[in-house]
Amino acid sequence: MGLSLGKSGVYAVVAIIAALTRGPLGEQTTSLNPSQSPRPYLDLTYQLLSIAFTLVPVALALYLLSDRGHNPWRLIGLDARRPGRDLLWGVGLGAVIGIPGLGLYVAGRALGITVAVQASALDPYWWTVPVLVLAALKNGLIEEVVVVGYLAERLTEKRWSPVAIVLLSAVIRGSYHLYQGWGPFFANMLMGVIFASFYLSKGRRRVLPLVVAHTLLDVTAFVGYQLLPEEWLTAIGVSVAG
Repeated sequence: MGLSLGKSGVYAVVAIIAALTRGPLGEQTTSLNPSQSPRPYLDLTYQLLSIAFTLVPVALALYLLSDRGHNPWRLIGLDARRPGRDLLWGVGLGAVIGIPGLGLYVAGRALGITVAVQASALDPYWWTVPVLVLAALKNGLIEEVVVVGYLAERLTEKRWSPVAIVLLSAVIRGSYHLYQGWGPFFANMLMGVIFASFYLSKGRRRVLPLVVAHTLLDVTAFVGYQLLPEEWLTAIGVSVAG
């Protein structure tokens, strides 16, 4: 956690304190996928390196779960044993989370407790959409493997109750979204409760449907931001690049 999303949560807490002391949240903006260079191929290089290095904690979590001779992919259900069922569950969970999540974001903007989120600040190069899809997959992998699969398995070993595991997972998930404001914090806590409860439900222990759902949600947000008309984005309170 200290190498990945726990660290992000700490920085997000500091970020929202800074934002609250700077002025009203409703008047501020944040960007999820910023450009890292005005030179297209250098920007592409930085984007790919960022995605690759962000996934290193996923590899570490899988390695740590392989102790005692376990197959970590099978242990947390990140394998291809049930592709059809995992895909259907992923699409269903994405729909269950996506619609209320958008509603909470819009409500947060209306109440002035959520910053305007710019889902992508990348210029429209030929590689922009593929990179945004990879970024979405990266988010799905690190969040679901680390905050659900790894955390749940380790805390189960320590005999934590399912309720305590779900609550901790949800709080951590909400914490590293705090920099976006209170709306995304509560929306992601709700997502954390649903995802962790799904994983811990009897006989399931599969993280792949969660990765599918999370990836679909982020692809919709990141790529949709690039494709939707500017007036639509403005109507739902999404920041439009100047």
